[in-house]
This record gives sequence, structure tokens and C-alpha cells, in this order.
Amino acid sequence: MYQSFAMPSILKALRVLADSNRLRILLLLGTEELSVAELQQILLMGQSTISTHLSQLKNAGLVDARRAGKSSLYKLKAAKGSVAGLLAEAHQEIPEAVRDQISMRRVVKKRQDKMRAFFDSVAGRLGKDYVPGKSWKGMAEALLRLMPPMVIADLGAGEGAFALLLAERATKVIAVDSSAKMIEVGRKQARRHGVKNVEYRLGDLEMLPIKDHTVDLAFFSQSLHHALHPERAIEEAWRILSPGGRIVVLDLLKHRFEEAREIYADQWLGFSESELEAMLEKAGFKQVQTSVVHKEPESPHFQTLLAVGDKAR
Repeated sequence: MYQSFAMPSILKALRVLADSNRLRILLLLGTEELSVAELQQILLMGQSTISTHLSQLKNAGLVDARRAGKSSLYKLKAAKGSVAGLLAEAHQEIPEAVRDQISMRRVVKKRQDKMRAFFDSVAGRLGKDYVPGKSWKGMAEALLRLMPPMVIADLGAGEGAFALLLAERATKVIAVDSSAKMIEVGRKQARRHGVKNVEYRLGDLEMLPIKDHTVDLAFFSQSLHHALHPERAIEEAWRILSPGGRIVVLDLLKHRFEEAREIYADQWLGFSESELEAMLEKAGFKQVQTSVVHKEPESPHFQTLLAVGDKAR
């Protein structure tokens, strides 16, 4: 039971976990990455109190933190041995635990609503405004790898411009977006161009409104960095793909332009080739290939990353 930790580490962790409020924080961070401000909203505690608790938890090796713009997001490290057992029991015994989880889901929904509000505000003019990493060269590189007519899911389709392009060769295109206004604009464009093999569906990248094993190609075009949990979105792509299907991801190469979080509602500042490759392989994709297919000439010189992978037959 105690083999996962040396004795000093066990004692240090257990001393830190003797406080019920720190246990509440760990239970939340085991479900979702959260900032100090978000923990304040959930737990109704002061900023200094929560920061102190987080500092103690981090020093005990129980939580990790990463920078996200001007704040840090905290998450639970993989719990082992006695710590994992204590957290499992705490969920049952701490009376506030259920309420905390409900409040946490409400706080996370605010994050998603902020992103949807951005896309609602630019619906109808997205193609006229600048969007980092959205290049025709990158699109062309991806199109070269497409197979003949098939059922394609355009995930995070926005106004559906690319869905209309895919529809020229596809048997059917399912365009999914979380913004109702984007979906409305996309449907109008399809009607205006007389395109009948594109179906627009309102939905989240992490819970796609598409049945299992019904798609031949799952396509993310500059949408994965808007997902709260990119790995879950990729797992959803795996779920909807038929055996022998393919995933294609066009996204931003990891960058340091922090303003993108506010300007474009980005959740992630792109991905490295190794990060994206690891997510695809973890979801089960084989023969994963990644490459940088475009670099913008103007500052901040966003680069477009292309990744493809196959689902085994």
C-alpha cells in the first residue's frame, strides 16, 4: 500500500491532507484544471486562503500548475497508494463534495460560454476577419491527403466554408459547431450555394452529436485549440470513425502569443508536434504523421501544424 511513496513523502502528504478544505480542493482538481479565481467562486473562500492551500499542496507534490495567460491552472497529480485511498473516502465523507462538483461544472460552463460568445459575435464575418493559422496552403496540404468520396465530419466547422469545399467531393459532410449562430450562418450559405449534402449540427467537440463508427474522415481545422480538453475531442473523433477511417488535424504550432486567448478565445496556444502526435496515439490512432505546413510572414508568425492518423480496420 505504501510502496508508491518514501515514508517522508507519505507523512508530508498526509499532514497536508489533514485539512478538509485542502481535500475539497484536491477533489475538484482531480476532475478539472482550475485557477485560483475559479476555486474562489466554487469554495467561497478568499484568494489568499486558497493560494496558501495550493502552495502547501504543491509543496507536498500533490498538484501541478501551468501558466494560462495571466493566471495559473492547477490540477491533481496522479494519486497513488494511501493518498488515492484517502481521496476516495473523502468524496463520500465530506458533505460539501457534491455541491462543490455542481459549482465546478457551473464555473467551467462559464469558460465555454465565453468562447461561444466570441464566435457568436463574429458569426457572418469570420471569413472577412483575420484568424491565426487559417491558410489556404494548409488547407490544400490536407486536401491532398483526402481519399475519394466519403462521409466527413468537419469538427468545429464555424460558418462551414471548409465544409462546403469538402462537399464537392464527399458523399456527406457533417459540420459540427458549438455556436448556434455559426450553425445558422452555415446553413444559410449551404442553401444559397445549393449544397444539399452538408448537415449542420449544434454540438460540443468533446461530446459529438454523431453516432459511433459512422464517419470515414474526422477533420479539425483550427478548432482543436478551442477545446477545453483536446485529448477528449480526439477520443470523440476516434469513436465516430469507422474502422479504417482517418483523422486530420490542422492547428497552430505551439506559440507564445498570449493575446490570442483574449482576441480569439483560444484555450491553448497551439500544440507541439510531439504533443499532438502523443494525443493521437493515446486515442488509438496508428501511422500518425505530423508536419509544419505553413508559416505566416507577418508577426507573430503563426505556423500551421498538420497531423494525420488512421484507425485500424
